[in-house]
Amino acid sequence: MVKSILSLILLLISAGLSFKHGWDTLNYKKRPESFKMMSELGISETMIPLFGGMTLLIGVLLLIPKTFFLGNMLNAVSIVIVMALAVRAGNFKMALMEIPFLILPLVMIWLKYPFVKTA
Repeated sequence: MVKSILSLILLLISAGLSFKHGWDTLNYKKRPESFKMMSELGISETMIPLFGGMTLLIGVLLLIPKTFFLGNMLNAVSIVIVMALAVRAGNFKMALMEIPFLILPLVMIWLKYPFVKTA
C-alpha cells in the first residue's frame, strides 16, 4: 500500500512537471529566458514546438497504465538529451541539475503504475 501511494505521488509530480514544461516550451515566445536557454543548448526555433509536444505527450502517456513504461522511457531519454546538449554547450551546472529528474522516471518504472495488480 505504501509503495502504491508513493508511486501515485511520484506519478502526479512527474505528469505535472511534463505538462508544465511542455506548456512552457510551447509558449517560449512569451518567455524570452526559456528561448535564450534553448538557444544556448543548440535547439533551433523550429525544433522547440517538437520538444514541447513531445513533453506533453509524455505527460499523457504517464497517466495511462498501458503506456506508463513507454512514457517513463521517453521521459528518461528526453532528460538525457537535455543533459547531453547542456554538456556540449559547456553548461555542466544544468546537466548536473537534471540528475534528480533522470532518477524520477527510473524509480517510477521500478515502483510500477499505482493500484494495478500484477501477476
